[in-house]
Amino acid sequence: MKIILGSDHAGLGLKQMLATHVSDRFEIHDVGAFSRESCDYPRIARELTRLVLAEKALGILICGSGIGMSMAANRVKGIRAALCANEHMARMSRRHNGANVLCLGERIIGPDLARAITDAFLDADFDGGRHQRRIDLIDTL
Repeated sequence: MKIILGSDHAGLGLKQMLATHVSDRFEIHDVGAFSRESCDYPRIARELTRLVLAEKALGILICGSGIGMSMAANRVKGIRAALCANEHMARMSRRHNGANVLCLGERIIGPDLARAITDAFLDADFDGGRHQRRIDLIDTL
């Protein structure tokens, strides 16, 4: 499976660390940022979400808090981005909500927790059933 990674300047360090962490299990496609020079996170979110949908991949977006990236990503039809602060949130976002994008805040969580959250997200599968019905309802909003 392919994982699409993206960050703004505030999430660059965590993105690079997570790319290394998951590269032995997944093909990685990095959409930027590639430096600490200030950039606009909605542009990164737009490119990542486009690829997640086109390639039926999973995505990870990182900014300072994770809030901006999650807000931008969730504007895109077909994207279910989950801002997660612990492993349970990450696991359940996939199992019950069919999340296809994980959002993290580099200034909020440390590297060990980020790795654990990422693993929980990537290792979980969508449960379907009643949860699909609820996603279908969300899609009608």
